[in-house]
Amino acid sequence: MRHLIAALFASLVAAPAFAALPEDGGLNFQPAATRIAERVHEFHNVLLWIITAITILVMVLLLWVMVRYSQRANKTPRKFSHNTTVEVIWTVVPALILVGIASLSFPNLYYQNVTPNLGEIAATSKQLLAEGRTAQHLAYTKNHFPDAAEKGFVNVKIQGNQWNWTYTYPDLVDESDIPVEFVSNGVHKGRPSDKENYEKATGRRDFDSLPVNYATDYPMVVPAGRYIRYYVAAADVIHSWTVPAFAVKTDAVPGRLNEGWFLVEEPGIYYGQCSELCGIDHAYMPIEVRVVTQAQFDRWAELMKAGDYEAALAATVMTAAVEPETKYASNN
Repeated sequence: MRHLIAALFASLVAAPAFAALPEDGGLNFQPAATRIAERVHEFHNVLLWIITAITILVMVLLLWVMVRYSQRANKTPRKFSHNTTVEVIWTVVPALILVGIASLSFPNLYYQNVTPNLGEIAATSKQLLAEGRTAQHLAYTKNHFPDAAEKGFVNVKIQGNQWNWTYTYPDLVDESDIPVEFVSNGVHKGRPSDKENYEKATGRRDFDSLPVNYATDYPMVVPAGRYIRYYVAAADVIHSWTVPAFAVKTDAVPGRLNEGWFLVEEPGIYYGQCSELCGIDHAYMPIEVRVVTQAQFDRWAELMKAGDYEAALAATVMTAAVEPETKYASNN
């Protein structure tokens, strides 16, 4: 009865929430939910201008060559095989363009792939403030988050299986020192019995309202405004844990432990999918991440440690949905 009341209350509270679902034929990226994604989008916008300029230049050169050196305009063509000046230009200029692109790309790769040193972030922030370097501190905190650094990491281990995800929270342990761990299955499997199986397994009646091929029975839950450090592995074949709104994509490889991080400031629901062909049900291996406030995450953790999964999920449905915007992301 308690679960039923919690679910009913969740549905009432969740009703007014705004949902921005992926649209067929949509242009550009999903809205950025992390600083990593913002930097990727900024880099993409710069590259778009560069490639547009190159395309226009090449098109103009081709048109000029076709008109200026056509048979009609050039009755007697000159015969030569080399032009040193032209060859130097078309070698040096593209090389300089690539160097310029690399100078923008490498810092983004470093920022995304190197897990932040939280102690260093907090210390640097305090030093800048102590020295009165407000402008430098403002620039520094655009890419680093001192308040979150003070709180430390939230660690999550993610294991890819055929065809679901296992989430383990090594820092959330019960009285027997057993960490919170659960399997996250895709709700939709492309079969006529999906609804029946879902309702039988969970006792819920919200199947028809769930986003097709994105929803899971038990999502990954993390707090907003915290550094999330995740470790990715695989039990069988190669998978890839991908959430486009976070701009993270980390391969899950058997026998190898890969590491990544992200920080989401806005609570909401974010979706992704396995992005590495992993077998017959690869298309039905979604990722659902619910970002909630710290207090709500603590409540979820307590319920999960007690083994009350349905009550924990009902709490995240209520709390995530009342935020200003519920965000959805796709691989498109």
